[in-house]
Amino acid sequence: MEIKYKIWIEKDGKVLFGHGRDNILQTVDEERSLNAAAKKLGMSYRAAWGRLKASEERMGMQLVRSEEGRKSLELTERARAIIDRFEKLEKGVETLLADAESDFQALFEEKK
Repeated sequence: MEIKYKIWIEKDGKVLFGHGRDNILQTVDEERSLNAAAKKLGMSYRAAWGRLKASEERMGMQLVRSEEGRKSLELTERARAIIDRFEKLEKGVETLLADAESDFQALFEEKK
């Protein structure tokens, strides 16, 4: 038995951040390239770029930057803070759900 969930953050019905954007940013951080990150995640560059730009516009902040004269990307400090807080949120929910699964499992297995 498993309890399933998905978490994302919306504003005015539009996604700001979620697991997919978290993956994109973390992979950009590892690869230092949006193109390489998209390939590693099995998505098109256009899709990755669109999600990243949509989040930046909706949040009103820059999440990645490139140094002048260099092609590599790096995450902004705010992007790192958002990733860190989102992952804490996910871990907290996972802990809560693991406890709930145990409770439900015990209830389902109780003999009448």
